[in-house]
Amino acid sequence: MSLRRWFAVVRKEFRHITRDPRTFFLVTISPAVLLFMLAYVFAFDVTHVVLGVMDLDRSTLSRRYVSALTSDGDLEVRAYVDDYEEAEDALLHGELDAVLVIPPDFEERAYSGSPAPLQAIVDGADPLVGGEALRGLASRTNAFALDLLPGGSAPATGLDVRGRAWYNPDLKSLIGMVPGLMAVVLCMPALAVALALAREKEVGSFEALIATPLSRTEYLVGKLVPYVLSGLASVGLAWLIAVSWFRVPFRGDLPLFLLLAVDYLVASMGLSMFIASLVPNQQTTILTVLMIFFVPSFFLSGLILPVNRETLWTLLAAYSLPPTHFIVIARGIFLKGLELADLWPPILSLGGIGGLTLALGLLFTRKRVA
Repeated sequence: MSLRRWFAVVRKEFRHITRDPRTFFLVTISPAVLLFMLAYVFAFDVTHVVLGVMDLDRSTLSRRYVSALTSDGDLEVRAYVDDYEEAEDALLHGELDAVLVIPPDFEERAYSGSPAPLQAIVDGADPLVGGEALRGLASRTNAFALDLLPGGSAPATGLDVRGRAWYNPDLKSLIGMVPGLMAVVLCMPALAVALALAREKEVGSFEALIATPLSRTEYLVGKLVPYVLSGLASVGLAWLIAVSWFRVPFRGDLPLFLLLAVDYLVASMGLSMFIASLVPNQQTTILTVLMIFFVPSFFLSGLILPVNRETLWTLLAAYSLPPTHFIVIARGIFLKGLELADLWPPILSLGGIGGLTLALGLLFTRKRVA
């Protein structure tokens, strides 16, 4: 690989980005504009909540209560925790949506009609799920209290779920939605690089390039670097809008967030470059990239609803999308202040997607006219 030829491609692409206002807007400005517009759009209901239980009573009634909560399947108990430290760790890493704390003497207080306050700790990083968890626990607790004793009056006044949201105390939807939306709007630089590749094939400039000693690796990597760096500028703009306009708290490390954004940009651009190596023109490239990135990213990636784990194909489809992994990274760094050691699964997933798609792009990019 010749560094001189590679640098020539890099310089050419930077000139193309800065000279063409449409490309410059697509790569650097459009993610921030889309984030601003889309953040107000989405509001959906949640039908499945993963619950942890801290049972400090360990009585027959507490077990009946947990069984009643989960009888319809909308609330699923996935773990029993022993203390708040274990609960915080599970919420921090996204293993649970909420933790229900059953106090000591729960059975005695419930039967006597004395106050028996229950605590529900929810993950406010996803306010849709957190709000649904609180509502579901409250309504099911009231129903359980009414059925507990004939007449239901004593236990109905004794049982009370008191909610507490971590990472987003007010459960504002924008606080959780904006970091997640960054994964979707930052697909625009990936669309731009795919269009650049398709345009060169369509207008004939690719024919001039394949007549030079330029290798496939020099060509694709030379294309990639300017768009990743320009995309990083769009990450900064989107971050600025999220923090200054939407007032999303940023509890993590900004250099780490920018570094992991590069990992995401490489993965998304690798996928778009692979698409561009297979399709014949710009119009088809636009439709294919939008079909693969945007629609699934809204409904399969965990942005609005939790990732569907009920069928294998939906699970595979979700985790093959780069936005699925960057949503975890963005929400984790913004709202939970997660560090590098806490984010290895999505980081490695993005690295794997980027490496595989770039290799496939090299494989399918031929130095010849189709």
